[in-house]
Amino acid sequence: MTTSLTHTTGPLTDADADAIAALIPADEDARAAILTPLGESLGVDLAAAIAAVDVTGEAGDVARIPVGGRLLVLCGTGQSPDAEALRKAAGRAVRNAPKDSSVAVLAEGSVEEVQAIAEGAGLGAYAYTTYRKKPHEVPTVSGVVIISDVEGAADAVSRAAVVATAVSAARDMVNCPPEHKRPPTLAATMSELVADSGVTVKIFDEDELVEGGFGGIMGVGRGSSEPPRLVELTYEPDGWETHVAIIGKGITFDSGGLSLKPWKSMLTMKCDMAGAAAVAATLSACAATGVSAKVTGLCALAENMPSGSATRPSDVLVHRGGSTVEVMNTDAEGRLVMADALAYANESEPDVLIDLATLTGAQVVSLGDDVAAIMGTDEGLVGALEAAAEAAGEQIWELPLVEAYTETLKSTVADLKNIGKPGHAGTITAGLFLKHFAGDEVPWAHLDIAGPAFREATDGAYLSAGGTGFGVRTLLRYLTSL
Repeated sequence: MTTSLTHTTGPLTDADADAIAALIPADEDARAAILTPLGESLGVDLAAAIAAVDVTGEAGDVARIPVGGRLLVLCGTGQSPDAEALRKAAGRAVRNAPKDSSVAVLAEGSVEEVQAIAEGAGLGAYAYTTYRKKPHEVPTVSGVVIISDVEGAADAVSRAAVVATAVSAARDMVNCPPEHKRPPTLAATMSELVADSGVTVKIFDEDELVEGGFGGIMGVGRGSSEPPRLVELTYEPDGWETHVAIIGKGITFDSGGLSLKPWKSMLTMKCDMAGAAAVAATLSACAATGVSAKVTGLCALAENMPSGSATRPSDVLVHRGGSTVEVMNTDAEGRLVMADALAYANESEPDVLIDLATLTGAQVVSLGDDVAAIMGTDEGLVGALEAAAEAAGEQIWELPLVEAYTETLKSTVADLKNIGKPGHAGTITAGLFLKHFAGDEVPWAHLDIAGPAFREATDGAYLSAGGTGFGVRTLLRYLTSL
């Protein structure tokens, strides 16, 4: 569910909203500069009120104070808060508002800080309620208005609204039950998502995939009763000079195939299409955020299921472009569909190649639930994505592409195996596998988002349990910087 996010000028107390919210820093003087005038306008001694509940403005602090028939929510931002601290505090403020309320959030500082506050409020207002009959544990809000007199605030809030809407679209796709997003259905959903975004759509069905030599996508999907799809999304603005191709892994459900996962490991596998969701959501926002580059999005969609027609361990798949892969583990399927999509993307000779995938459990072991891994063949591209992620409030960390580990991917019967040495640098060897198909001619970066793409519990700020939409904010920051 996406909540409206709008802007108006102050004062906060005049806002037509059920709840009003202000973000307060831990620095005493800075906190007083916000609380004193706000308290005077409300006729309340706010300094005394928050002292009574031991709120000091530290990150995570929340005070809920009834004032004149409305609820005032005060959220701490900590000492010298950066943009991400403001995002989190704004998200926390919205999530502490009454159910089904409208919320006004005060935003001060720079234009960048106003946008961060608006993004946090918009992201915090998200709730997935499609299949809920009982009240959702995440408070739903009817609308969020950002109150700011900062010059340029209106445009900043508009940008934030576009970003929040795109991220929410990705979260919706990830949170959707797997029975309702099998490859043909998800392909149609993506087409609908970009329908009014200046994006052209081509969907490859199973016959076209066979004819086109997409052996990896077909090999992964052949165990399912629903055939795979490749969704090609193209945004081509007038006067473009740079062409960026973005590829997303779209395993709509990952049972592991014949290399069957334990049942507990399947519980979150509806999220295995989070990379493709991020790509489609990003394409839907390119025009509205003013991206001037041509962007091609490729979403490789398949359902990895066990059946009599499923790919077997030791089978050999022939990929787009002719490379052959011996499948040693059918649960290492994401790289197989990504290999086809990368090879196909290269045929259009893009200037930049980026892929996102919930690729390896080893990424979670090495970097945890909050930090994605990035690897690449061009340090300039990796650095640009790192800078975009930092500005967007998403965390990525570079891992090396250790060429010596390529030896572990050698097969005795094919060009490659789809896994390296078990228990040995799984995230890196998966990256090296993809590098074979990305090639060396085009700058390429790979983001393994297995951890941060899905949360089993709220972060207490602007992310609820479920899909996070990770990567959308980073990609949009990167693309708008070109």
